Amino acid sequence: MDRLTSMAIYVKAVELGSFSAAADAMNLSAQLVGKHVAALEHHLGVRLISRTTRQHSLTEAGHHFYERAKIILAEVEIAESFAEEVRVVPRGRLKINAPVTFGINALAPLLPLFLKEHPEISVEMTLTNRKVDLIDEGYDAVFRVGALADSALMAKSLAPYQLLLCAAPDYLKKTLLLKKPEDLLQHECLIFTHTTLRTQWEFDGPEGYVSLPVSGRLLLDSGEALISAALSGFGIAMQPTELVWPHIVAGRLVHVLPEYSVPSRPLHVMYAPDRRLTPKLRSFLDFSTRHFGTGQGK
Repeated sequence: MDRLTSMAIYVKAVELGSFSAAADAMNLSAQLVGKHVAALEHHLGVRLISRTTRQHSLTEAGHHFYERAKIILAEVEIAESFAEEVRVVPRGRLKINAPVTFGINALAPLLPLFLKEHPEISVEMTLTNRKVDLIDEGYDAVFRVGALADSALMAKSLAPYQLLLCAAPDYLKKTLLLKKPEDLLQHECLIFTHTTLRTQWEFDGPEGYVSLPVSGRLLLDSGEALISAALSGFGIAMQPTELVWPHIVAGRLVHVLPEYSVPSRPLHVMYAPDRRLTPKLRSFLDFSTRHFGTGQGK
């Protein structure tokens, strides 16, 4: 006999108090219910139910088996539901949040592709460098750059976020030589007011790791605004590769101190810790890991 079927019949008999009641509920004969329970007892080698002419009562082994069987049957139901959901067409509104620069330059250009792949999904995206509350503000998924604080949220690790140091050619021509990170102390640094970039810039170079305190006269909370200032020749900026690189290729900006790499920063997409993901969210998480790299989940 199928063991899962026998377990389900046994659990129903325990819950309803008799073989006959379980038989009526499951459209079986009482004799067949008894055969399923007997098959379980034979397989396990223990008595599950003590039978008398007047009543049935659970043995100690029968009670423990009942508690475990309920959990197993519930897990089987969840697994079957998950498999069924995979076949469901993802649909509905997906509300997501991302940091401004990543959202504009990396994520937004790919969203039309995601929508083409899933014609029954719509996306509402907000961009902010503020740390939003996923649960309270009703987001399905949020992107976070930087180390994660302890959180009950689930997180998928994506490819690390790369930064570059850059400046306009005109700025570099009219200022002091810049050969090592410490020389930045004599230069006009353009300060991004979010994260530790406000006060510290870090580098890995020929001499190893360098952490440098920085300050500047222009402090902005937008990477795009900082790059505009750099393009005008006002100073040196440290910003994400996807924002800086097109300007470097076009010759409008120069990669400064290329032999000193800026340590990458972690990038995650986060979501609520539900045991069963909706098809629309699962499709977006798969899309994100496909296009922004993969890592270890939390």
